[in-house]
Formats: sequence, structure tokens, C-alpha cells
Amino acid sequence: MLWVFALLLTAGILALGWTWYFWQSSSQVKPSDLEGLQVFYTLPDFSLTDKHNKTITRADLVGKVWVANFIYTHCTDTCPLQSARMADLQKQFPSPDLRFVSISVDPKRDTPAVLTAYARRFRADDRWWFLTGQKTPIYHLVRDGFHLSVEDPSDTAAPTRGKASQRGAPILDQLDGWFVSPAQAHTPSEFLDPPFLHSSWFVLGDRQARIRGYYRTEDDASLRQLHKDLRTLLVDRQA
Repeated sequence: MLWVFALLLTAGILALGWTWYFWQSSSQVKPSDLEGLQVFYTLPDFSLTDKHNKTITRADLVGKVWVANFIYTHCTDTCPLQSARMADLQKQFPSPDLRFVSISVDPKRDTPAVLTAYARRFRADDRWWFLTGQKTPIYHLVRDGFHLSVEDPSDTAAPTRGKASQRGAPILDQLDGWFVSPAQAHTPSEFLDPPFLHSSWFVLGDRQARIRGYYRTEDDASLRQLHKDLRTLLVDRQA
């Protein structure tokens, strides 16, 4: 029994330490600073695999308007909400010029077959891509391409800052609501495993593969702004 208590105590200390870390770095950037269409970054090239084992690259996004997010299929906290709201976008915007892109931050477990089952839960059509691949290039893409944060707790004993914040980019990992709650991110059988910490923002991109906006998935006003900006980009064929 003592070893069980020790494991629980260690998990509790780790969770408290991570909570303190992210609390310290919150609220330095206002979410309103990111509202409305802007040109933030151009997405770098990448190569990932969709649920049909097809290779998806940056070239597949060129010429399309797109909304991207980051999930993992066994997450029980922010990911189901993100996916439900992405499903709403899919329903409300039937345009063939629009793509929805959900990238797994746990590619080891999220194989194409697992992503297929997950996509079925949310009635994803062919415009909604669920992507997996090798963890290292995915994490580089999140940090250096999307300028968001992601952490695999098995990599290190404590969180580390993403390269985006080190270079002085918009410090989105300092905003509230970007990470998964340590208390709710796993099923009971995995309760001793720390969760993956990852962005819960939607990222809007244009036909030139440029990032045009970041939107909080838990905030209705932010999502209304996303709807408005989506309509603008879909109408503007040059964007």
C-alpha cells in the first residue's frame, strides 16, 4: 500500500508543479490581441499521414481555406469539445474550398485506424483530415509552424518552453485555456500518467497557407469571430 501512496503523491506533486508553471505564464498576452484577420505566419512544409494512409503536405492546403487544431483521441478533456465544435463548423460551412485539419499530438497511439474510428464519432466528411505521423516533426510543426505549445510528459520531468516563445513570437502558450487539465485528461486506467499538454485553439489559414487568426474553442465570442473571418476568406478568392 505504501508504494501506491507514493505513486499517488508523486503524481499529485507533478500535477501541482505543472499547474503552477502554466499559471505563472498566463495572462501576459490578451486573447483580444489575436482577434480579427491578420497575417501571422506562413506555414512551413510538412508531411503527415491521414486516416486513409494518404500523405498530406502543405501543398494540399494551398488554394484552400482551412481551420486546424490539435487533439489526441484518448483525451477526455478539451479534445471532445474541440472536435464537437469542429463538427459544427463542418455542418455550417459546406464549402468545397474549406478544409478542417486535426493533428494528433499522440501519434504513437493515434494510428490511421484509430483516427478513422474517432472521425466516425464526429461524422467527419472528406474535407476533415485527421493527421498523424512521427512525433518529432509533428511537435516541430506545432511549435515552429503554428507557434503554439505542446508537451509530451514522458519526454521530461517538467515542461519546457516551446521555441516559438523563445524567438519572441506571439506567446500563445501564455494565454489561458491552451492546455489540458491534468486531472481529467486520461481514463481511470491511465490516471497515473500525466496528460499531453497541448493547445486548444483553432487556427485559421488562408489559400496561401498563411495563418490568419487564433480562436479559443471554449469562448463563444471568439468562435463567432472565427465564423465571420471564415466567411471573409471564403469570399476573397485572393486570400
